[in-house]
Amino acid sequence: MGREVAESCVDGVIIEMVSAYCDRFYSTKPELAARRIEAIGFQVGHQLSERYTVERPRFSDHLEAIKFICKDFWTVLFKKQIDNLKTNHRGTFVLQDNCFRWLTRVSIDQSVENTNASQENSSESTSDNNAAQAVNMHLYFPCGILRGALTNLGIPCAVTADISNLPACAFLIRIKA
Repeated sequence: MGREVAESCVDGVIIEMVSAYCDRFYSTKPELAARRIEAIGFQVGHQLSERYTVERPRFSDHLEAIKFICKDFWTVLFKKQIDNLKTNHRGTFVLQDNCFRWLTRVSIDQSVENTNASQENSSESTSDNNAAQAVNMHLYFPCGILRGALTNLGIPCAVTADISNLPACAFLIRIKA
């Protein structure tokens, strides 16, 4: 399918959505903001998977559906396939994106980074945790997209994201029994 929305518009909408839920609507309740952002992503993923699988036969197993997500679905969303897929063959999958597009434009305030260098270790870890939490808030939306897409494909699951080296990101998918 052709490109339907400018990438810069999607980036702007995601940044504003995260900002609105975290700073305005639920500024004192980050866990509620995270759930709302993930729920929006779930709805988007559910609808997108419906659109992109309407003419495909149903997948015969979980691995086949995950491969569809890694190759076709990810390519439509991010113009590239997932870089690495790992599984333990017991319902856990790790999708590794070495340069996750939506994290390439996320910036961390330079003043936070500069003050880290001159403060004690306990203050450093607090600032690092705040920066990591801000980045993690941007990952609830794609986690919701993955969970929504897989749920629509008949695979109930839980999806979490792990960032260890920006802009790389690993999505951990646990299939529910």
